[in-house]
Amino acid sequence: MVPDWMKKTDTVSCQCSAVHHGKKGFIGKTIDGIFGFLEEAFVSDSFSKRDGFLQSLDPRAKLISILTVIFATSLIGDLRVLIFVYMLTLLFAYLSKIDVLFFIKRVWLFIPIFAGIIAIPMIFNVFFPGDPLIRLAYLGPGAHLGPFSLPESIYITKQGVNSAVIFIMRVAACVSAVVLLFLTTPQQVLFKSLRSVGVPKIYVFTLEMAYRYIFLLTDMVREIYIAKKARTIKTGGMFEEQKWVGGRIGYTLIRSLDTSEKVHASMMSRGYNGDVKIMQEFKMRNRDYISVAIAISMSVLLVLISHNIIR
Repeated sequence: MVPDWMKKTDTVSCQCSAVHHGKKGFIGKTIDGIFGFLEEAFVSDSFSKRDGFLQSLDPRAKLISILTVIFATSLIGDLRVLIFVYMLTLLFAYLSKIDVLFFIKRVWLFIPIFAGIIAIPMIFNVFFPGDPLIRLAYLGPGAHLGPFSLPESIYITKQGVNSAVIFIMRVAACVSAVVLLFLTTPQQVLFKSLRSVGVPKIYVFTLEMAYRYIFLLTDMVREIYIAKKARTIKTGGMFEEQKWVGGRIGYTLIRSLDTSEKVHASMMSRGYNGDVKIMQEFKMRNRDYISVAIAISMSVLLVLISHNIIR
């Protein structure tokens, strides 16, 4: 006999359900984001197998060159030079057979946006004084916000806007260079190149395990959600969904800790000592030495131009 509660159909959804709003719930969106991340990761791995300019360089030469450019970019304060560096990253993305629109979206949809949020306070005279550009409000003399005194007028300053744009472009150029490195270098080759240039084992090991655990944990979350959907007959309310998510977060943490201990024990039992061992052997060629020399020379030149030492 079928119980009465199983005969009931979920004809009226709660106000928080996906059906009511005509869209997916927050859990479904999270799962979609996980699948999107995995798909993007696989697409990114395909770029490293293409016959492009950066893919043809020795990983050690590429790593040293890009790190040199990033270090130099962090010292540049001229907006024109920063724009030039950013345009160079787009050029190398094109030469490496990376879709330029994909490359731009991958860079600008993440870190530079957050950098822009951080840089927003720089444009107001409340935090950094400067020449008025756009007046926003007049507060009058003696204005206070609690124990803090405020200027008579709140406005956007020219110096603040210039500093914010320089900061955002510097972050965009550095992030673009890092993205180029990751897109054009297979993960295991990149980790081996880090060890080859003297990065300590503990840092390489941490990066390697973090990279692998991202995929392991996302797959675990996907399986948990699919199992729940397969056993769900009636849609619960928002409180029940949030309670379930909170419980699964704790369960995932326990599973991850247990898995990390087992994985570490199995790796040590097989003789793992922190070194990344792959079949590919590194061999520097003349073009690799030339690329490193050009990257270092160009970085020094751009820094000197930015500080008006060379005109």
